[in-house]
Amino acid sequence: MEELSGLDASFLYLETPKIPMHIGGVAILEGSLSFDDFKQYVADRLHTVDKLTQKLVTVPLSLDRPYWVEDPDFDINLHLHRTALPRPGGWKELRYLASHIFSQQLNRERPLWEFVFVEGIDTIAQVPKGSVALITKVHHAGFDGKSGDDLMSMLFDISPTPRAVPAKVAKQIEDVPGPIGLMAKSAYNFVTRPTKLPGLLWDTGKATLKAGYMTRIQGIKMPTLPFRAPKTRFNDTVELERVWNSAILDVNRVKALRQAVEGATLNDVILAICAGALRRYLLEKDELPEKPLVAMVPVSTRSEQQKNAMGNQVSAMYIQLATDEEDPIKRLKKIHLNTLIGKLYQDAVDAKSLMGYAELIPFGLAGVAARFYSRAAIAKHHNPFFNVVITNVPGPQIPIYLAGHKLIVNMGTAPIFDGMGLIIPICSYNGVLTISPTSAANLMPDLDDFTRYIRESANELEVAVQEKLAGLEALKRLMQE
Repeated sequence: MEELSGLDASFLYLETPKIPMHIGGVAILEGSLSFDDFKQYVADRLHTVDKLTQKLVTVPLSLDRPYWVEDPDFDINLHLHRTALPRPGGWKELRYLASHIFSQQLNRERPLWEFVFVEGIDTIAQVPKGSVALITKVHHAGFDGKSGDDLMSMLFDISPTPRAVPAKVAKQIEDVPGPIGLMAKSAYNFVTRPTKLPGLLWDTGKATLKAGYMTRIQGIKMPTLPFRAPKTRFNDTVELERVWNSAILDVNRVKALRQAVEGATLNDVILAICAGALRRYLLEKDELPEKPLVAMVPVSTRSEQQKNAMGNQVSAMYIQLATDEEDPIKRLKKIHLNTLIGKLYQDAVDAKSLMGYAELIPFGLAGVAARFYSRAAIAKHHNPFFNVVITNVPGPQIPIYLAGHKLIVNMGTAPIFDGMGLIIPICSYNGVLTISPTSAANLMPDLDDFTRYIRESANELEVAVQEKLAGLEALKRLMQE
């Protein structure tokens, strides 16, 4: 038995029938892979990722966090599904299907994952007719972006010839303690967890002093704190229906935009592209706040020893997106500076220490508080923690294959919840960058327009960069003459 961490459990606190808390995505595979071959391929490799055959056992009365245990009744047929796109089998039909599937909660009585095998992809540009898509969902309580790498490793190979995987070893099914045994474990946890508090307070005090020194002595302006972001339409209560789409860009063209600002990173450019789309979307609705929007950017805290561990090992930076700036290059420059400041404070505040506070929260109390927050629509009555989540998950820059079939493109999704109704996962793979917003239909019924603005924001920044570089080159030639 493995108890959920406080952070992993938080994704259970937040979940309700209208707020499913899974991550996943849409992958398109080249060629006519059959469902039977796919099913056998997954069955042969499933044992290499423990969480795929484990389910949650809850403590009576939700007094403590649940435990992962091996599912003695595991049945792969409950997790693999097959469907086909309606004609004409294009991008519109695929994104509608994905939005529908992402709206549905995973069954907590079984291992928390689901793969949907989609046939009938016939009219998507640059995708061979007869290709298939794979729509995936895994619960955020068991996976984050980094631990999802193990799932990718299970599914994909770097060669068209599938690699040999370790033989399946029969797992010993543990006897799960009864209600009294689980409550006894919870009682022990209640006694031992508070002993961690003095150490956490000491670490937090040191971090606060260091951050204060940076602000007062070094003059470094602090990032926007939670509850200080401006109110937007994204920061309201969410309804059940999800909307999803993806903008597909050339990663090398995006990387080239870094040269407009000295020291800028690929992540800075991606934030600037998203900021440009957010600015235009809100401007057209006459809803752009005077204050810049704030993005929460997840940061992995995994050590080298934890790189293959499941669960969530993340902290966050809060980055002002300069949506008050019209000029795209000035916007990128401001975002680059804001990111540097965010990283400085991220280093000053020990993220692992802050994550430790999640271990002290009683599971039942947190669940009741989260449900009350949702039912009472409290998100309507306070400034947002932040406006949007933008999360970047780098992938391999070489072709990879599933059962001999090449992965053409990989696009992500992640959960939204009351007060945070827009998340933008970014995936890079083999020269392709996908920016895939997920929202709720009641907040962004026109998400397709926003997705188009992402592409156009990238084009706008590219034109501005080219004009700047051309001007610098002309000035250089003039000085040489």
